[in-house]
Amino acid sequence: MSREIDEGLERAERTRPIPQSVQARMRFLLKGAKGSTKKLAQDLGVSQRTVQRWLKGQGTPKPAAAKAIEAKVRTAWQPRVKQRVRKAAEQNGFMLTLSGTFGFSSAARSTDDPRPRIITHKMPGSVAQRLYAARDAGESQEEQEKILAEALRDHYFKDNGHRARGLDVELNDVAWMDLEGL
Repeated sequence: MSREIDEGLERAERTRPIPQSVQARMRFLLKGAKGSTKKLAQDLGVSQRTVQRWLKGQGTPKPAAAKAIEAKVRTAWQPRVKQRVRKAAEQNGFMLTLSGTFGFSSAARSTDDPRPRIITHKMPGSVAQRLYAARDAGESQEEQEKILAEALRDHYFKDNGHRARGLDVELNDVAWMDLEGL
């Protein structure tokens, strides 16, 4: 399952990319563990010696450990920036650029075959609030896609209620997306 929406929110929240090498990620996590390789080892579920080797750039973590390291770095990376960006998006909205496959139904129940579209549209803060709440609650990609589909239906396709009454929009797949102004 694609994680495009979660990743889009995370990309928008960062002013700098997270460290790419395992060694750099481990040094970052070590600062959070107040320099204790023992505490960092406990947090990651590995031995202290393994942490020391990774810090020296020796060896490569197994995929599960690498994923845990990346998740911990993402969680701790620039928390004040993330909070500021989130607050601004929830108040002022954001610009959504999305490539996805959309299906449509009208009031007469006629249906268009799903087709890909690229859409760029300013979304209100209420959409950002719903997306963040869904992400925070661990909602599935499908639930987040429903939020985007409803938002695009209301604010893009229906132009805030000025056209296309009875139109329903389904977002079948997100190929890629970008969020700006978060």
